[in-house]
Amino acid sequence: MSNAAEAPRQNRVIDLKAGAHMMVLDAGIFCIFHAAGQAPAGPTGLPGVRISCAPGTPPGIVTVSTFEEDGWIGGSNGAALVRIMRGPAAVLVTTYQEPDSPHAAPRLQVAQLAGPVTTAPAQSPVPAAAPAPAPASAAAVEAAEAAVETAAEKISKDISAHIQRRGDVTTGVGHWMGVPGSQSWIEGFSIAPQTGVPASDIEYQAVLGKGWLSPWAEGGQYCGSRGMALPILGLRVRLKGESAKTHKVRLTATFTDGTRLGPVDGSEALEAESLAPLEAFLLEVVPEGEETPVSKPASKPAAKPRAAKSSETPAKPLSPRKRKSTPAS
Repeated sequence: MSNAAEAPRQNRVIDLKAGAHMMVLDAGIFCIFHAAGQAPAGPTGLPGVRISCAPGTPPGIVTVSTFEEDGWIGGSNGAALVRIMRGPAAVLVTTYQEPDSPHAAPRLQVAQLAGPVTTAPAQSPVPAAAPAPAPASAAAVEAAEAAVETAAEKISKDISAHIQRRGDVTTGVGHWMGVPGSQSWIEGFSIAPQTGVPASDIEYQAVLGKGWLSPWAEGGQYCGSRGMALPILGLRVRLKGESAKTHKVRLTATFTDGTRLGPVDGSEALEAESLAPLEAFLLEVVPEGEETPVSKPASKPAAKPRAAKSSETPAKPLSPRKRKSTPAS
């Protein structure tokens, strides 16, 4: 009788096929995401990948931020933002599969979003013929931020964001989120209109790198990181459902290199050519049929920035400068 009762309990433990790999990265900010063309996870959520700090890493050296709180990026659509304060440093990549899975382990790619982390984003040189606007003085920025916070108390809280050195901030549709010229980047945001269109009819993405956007977030969901010193590089906002037939989105944005874009149709990703961090944005939801003027950047760096480095994760430690495509295990 005892043996019969123990049999079901023994079946509750399933040995998965797992593999662990150390990925070595230089100082900077990186995005780790799934290579294209892989099969999605099955009903059990496998295969999947978890990104975490490598054992023995000193505190404060490596920070991992994922859309799931536990470092899980699934098998096809997730991503992780990794901040290396002092390199080279390692992160642990662990893959999980069904015990009888005939498929190779998930393959990953690494894109470098920024160079060594500093207290302020680096400025690209600009031509003398078209200089960028001079950065606002510290006193002017503080006054502008105080004015924005005072005004925010009197308007609806449709938009919330986490801003470098300021923390969590709220504002309304039709009002600036962040302060143009402040040199403080936005780390993440959420949008939930209280009037005009329902929150369920709006969705948005954050630009994480050149040609790389976060998964779509639904109205009210937070998109990006908070308190991780990981900037987003732009955003994309669109309407769906009945609201898409009656309204449209209009976006204006400024970036830490002095670039200003908009107003433009928000259905396309709004990002600076230099991939400078997003500093502030103005979201408007207007009736369909109202003309949306298109403006060009107020200033643009003369030198082209380095393209984001991209590589796939092999079974052995990887330098992000390599462009080699092999399975993760």
